[in-house]
Amino acid sequence: MPAVVVQALKRHRNVQEHERGLADEDWHETGLVFTTATGRHVEPRNPNTAFGRLIVRADVRPIRFHDLRHTCATLLLAAGVSPRVVMDVLGHSQIAVTMNIYGHVMPAMQQEAAGHMDAALSEPQAGDDGDE
Repeated sequence: MPAVVVQALKRHRNVQEHERGLADEDWHETGLVFTTATGRHVEPRNPNTAFGRLIVRADVRPIRFHDLRHTCATLLLAAGVSPRVVMDVLGHSQIAVTMNIYGHVMPAMQQEAAGHMDAALSEPQAGDDGDE
């Protein structure tokens, strides 16, 4: 798990402990990481609503909450992370699923790979090897 996520979860745990104290006997222990202020299950539409408010406040292009998953995969692939690792992060059972969905990221990576191969296979030009 990325360190930034670990830190965010630790901050969230502190907030939840504070909420637990405020709720006192109204707290419902569920063992869940994300709960309401009284420890109950979060309604599925609530994160979507909160995410929509964050988008408006940040003044960025609206996307669906689920699109964050696609953004994660795209950024990882664009950064050169192995498709196999991205498959594991996303929880896909087969690499074909990952590549069918996120294959659009691959052309830039293929161009970069072609450039590396071109450099490796090209004959040195005068002055490239230090001899002139």
